Amino acid sequence: MKLFSRWWGRPVADAGSVYVTEKFGVRSLHIGSDTIQSSMRLARPYDLELAYTRSMMAFLLFQPEPARVLLVGLGGGSLAKFIHRRMPGTVSEVVEINPDVVAIARRFFQVPAADERLVVRVCDGAQFVARAGPGYDAILVDGYDGDSLVEALSSRAFYEACRGRLNARGALVVNLWGSDRRFTETLACIETAFPAGTLCLPAEKPGNIIAFAFRDPPGNPRWDELEDRARELEGRYGLEFVKFVRGLRNMNRCDERCLYVSGAA
Repeated sequence: MKLFSRWWGRPVADAGSVYVTEKFGVRSLHIGSDTIQSSMRLARPYDLELAYTRSMMAFLLFQPEPARVLLVGLGGGSLAKFIHRRMPGTVSEVVEINPDVVAIARRFFQVPAADERLVVRVCDGAQFVARAGPGYDAILVDGYDGDSLVEALSSRAFYEACRGRLNARGALVVNLWGSDRRFTETLACIETAFPAGTLCLPAEKPGNIIAFAFRDPPGNPRWDELEDRARELEGRYGLEFVKFVRGLRNMNRCDERCLYVSGAA
């Protein structure tokens, strides 16, 4: 790993296709392109700096007390750090295929060492999910290589394997890019693999769209119930859950009373 002097927007660390830059107090991870994969504000290393990572946490509206979570793709470790720091009742497992990403995340993004609530494995995420193993209350997928979702993490077979590893009332969360040429195809694969229901949420910054898929039908939640839950979660975690509810209203079938979960009976 080569190190560089810190400068605005210039590399801090470089491990081939994986490199780190800093600009205006924000450190960012790049994998295979200049696209920012993950960011950490140096003054607040455990906050979720990027809007899409905060939006992925909207799964708590439907699964508010997850005991066990799987993260496919580590990146700079933003989600892993947030869950580890802010959700003491949750055990997180992370699978990351690239050992350079793990090394850089630990050295430059303050990803903590493994303990009883956080395990990071260097392995193929698709193969890991396809194997028999413990169930999860949520599976969060954020596995990009350059400018598109890794092919192995965008197939119907992968999403069916995810459904098989979810506990009752478990949720799959997938970070998608609206500009990805396979966006429509990938979303269709998720919907097919999860007939119990799916939802989409646009991140605050245009481009990222978060897909939520449910192992079991969540019903059609009422807006007043979602808004009450959002206010409680916002007070607990400091994330914009009330905005997430508005985003769900804008991108999914609904009426004035409730949100219709696509595929729900």
